[in-house]
Amino acid sequence: MASMVWTRYAAIGDSFTEGIGDLHPDGTPRGWADRAAEALSTRAEGFGYANLAVRGKLLDQILDVQLPAALALKPDLVSVSGGGNDLLRPGTDVDVLAARMDEGVARLRAAGADVVLFTGVDPAGSAVIRRTRGRVALFNELLRATAVRHGAHIVDQWSMDVLRDWRCWSIDRLHMSPEGHRRVALAMLESLGVQDAGDWREPELAPLPALSRGARLLFDARWARGYLAPWIGRRLRGRSSGDLVTAKRPGLSPVGK
Repeated sequence: MASMVWTRYAAIGDSFTEGIGDLHPDGTPRGWADRAAEALSTRAEGFGYANLAVRGKLLDQILDVQLPAALALKPDLVSVSGGGNDLLRPGTDVDVLAARMDEGVARLRAAGADVVLFTGVDPAGSAVIRRTRGRVALFNELLRATAVRHGAHIVDQWSMDVLRDWRCWSIDRLHMSPEGHRRVALAMLESLGVQDAGDWREPELAPLPALSRGARLLFDARWARGYLAPWIGRRLRGRSSGDLVTAKRPGLSPVGK
């Protein structure tokens, strides 16, 4: 069965969708959304792609600002990923967060766009972020219900065991590496039924050598000092890494331009 063809793709979200951790040759963020758009563009004439995602944004900001801007572009495909920054905050009400996402997906589907959602990755291997595991798992289940309710596609990153491998992550452990972004792009294309795009499961990664307890503690300490502490500092000052950042592709344009 032939896969569908889309010609107007808009991506909204935070740093994950912006592509932090995966760069174009000119140093600008690439990421899974750019990679997926590149593949989709080879299957449709006149293909246009917009990426409205901005690092550090909370779900309310994504849905209140980026979603209306995406709808104005009259897309036939929209990817929505958000809530991760919210879930890092202990006081977040997961049910309220999921309800907001559900409302956003309903708006997009009512406008005639196909929608792709993303569950969170299982954070079991992270010394700090694994404390959010229960909240992430609950949010994922509510996202799956939203996908069924509105006929949206969903990329189940939680079940992608390869994403637990640190080679799929940047040194900051918060953003994916080029390898992680590559695999997520292929998983998105698979969720859309795009054929012959490649398999996110390949190549299989050989197991990493085990670190001693001392080496692991040193690794964690360096990470906390270099990346966790600055992140906490921004939160205490009420600042975000995306405060001075604008969308890299605010309008639909051909891939590569």
